[in-house]
Amino acid sequence: MEEAITLQELFKIIKKRFVLIITILVLSMTVAGAVSYYYLTPIFQASTQVLINQKEFDQNQFNSQDIETNLQLINTYNVIIKSPVILSKVIDNLNLKTTADLLHKQITVTSEQNSQVVNVSVEDPDLQKAIDIANMTVKVFQEEINLLMNVDNVNILSLAVITKDTKPIKPNLILNIGIAAIIGLIIGIGITFLLEYLDTSVKTEQDIGELLGLPILGLVSPISNKYLKKTKEPKSHNRNGA
Repeated sequence: MEEAITLQELFKIIKKRFVLIITILVLSMTVAGAVSYYYLTPIFQASTQVLINQKEFDQNQFNSQDIETNLQLINTYNVIIKSPVILSKVIDNLNLKTTADLLHKQITVTSEQNSQVVNVSVEDPDLQKAIDIANMTVKVFQEEINLLMNVDNVNILSLAVITKDTKPIKPNLILNIGIAAIIGLIIGIGITFLLEYLDTSVKTEQDIGELLGLPILGLVSPISNKYLKKTKEPKSHNRNGA
């Protein structure tokens, strides 16, 4: 027969193993924090921005159709930026000891919706190296796009630079500790219910009834030591006075 467990009983079980749950929770957060801080390699990110526009800008003729045309070009340009044609020259210019495929994985090209601005981001354990790759990538792209598509509609808006507030983007210490806290809490509660399930000791009158298969006719309430002491004191007094 299936046993139903009430919400109140669940809280009692968790309260009973509260110390165990907190211990596992704190241990998980400590391990995640130590691994993230001492063992994981910090990853820096450097970003640059380029603007895709018309080759010859005429304010009187510039309209929404021109913007739509440029937006369509952005998807093509995003692919060209990370193409072997561009990345091979970046590797040669910076004398990098890597391949175009590996460098491709370090670069992320994004653009906001309905925007002609393209962001080129590079991730690397070496901040200066990430900056050099990001800046060289957009410079090579600006030069090569003239040869590849015979257009001159790429302008560099900003180059990557080192700032005082530059910090690694990975590992995210707070995020890792938060995830570890959730996992530790789940493991702690899981172990709590597993221990409770494996504990076959008799704890309540219901357990006795289920174990013996007999109805319970009466209960003896717990008697505190304080009450026992009070009941014994008169007898001791009478015995001394006799």
